[in-house]
Amino acid sequence: MPSLMEALEARRAEVLGQAERLREQIAGLSEELSRAEERLARLQIARETVEEVLAAPSSPVPDADAGGGGVGGVAVALVKAEAELDVTVMSPEYREIIALFATSGAVMRCKEVCQHLSLGTEPRHVEGMRSKLKRLVERGILAEPSSGLFKVDGRKQGW
Repeated sequence: MPSLMEALEARRAEVLGQAERLREQIAGLSEELSRAEERLARLQIARETVEEVLAAPSSPVPDADAGGGGVGGVAVALVKAEAELDVTVMSPEYREIIALFATSGAVMRCKEVCQHLSLGTEPRHVEGMRSKLKRLVERGILAEPSSGLFKVDGRKQGW
């Protein structure tokens, strides 16, 4: 028959194992919750963007009737002469990147952006992301305060 101390030690080891399994479950659930919250934030931004586009007044496309092209001569979005960039006409990949920076407001490196967007972190993914981030810097949407760090450009408002 085991002694009282052996029984207590066995019970302690059992509860310690149970606590470790629960910690692992909590960590897994926390990660899953973070991913779900990120998806919700991106969906909310997408919804707001769609609402803005649908609420924007339509206008005829210049010379649409003369060329015979265009359906009904209506443009969904106008491009300003000053080449002001409309985020709603960007590809979904760029919109996700912009949504991430807009909701987090954080300064991030390329690898961090890949992780937040659930992309791979292999060099090919990171370099592809670096290229996209540099394009957004060129367009004035993001800023690169120091080499390799990206953030929302404070000068760009309205998106």
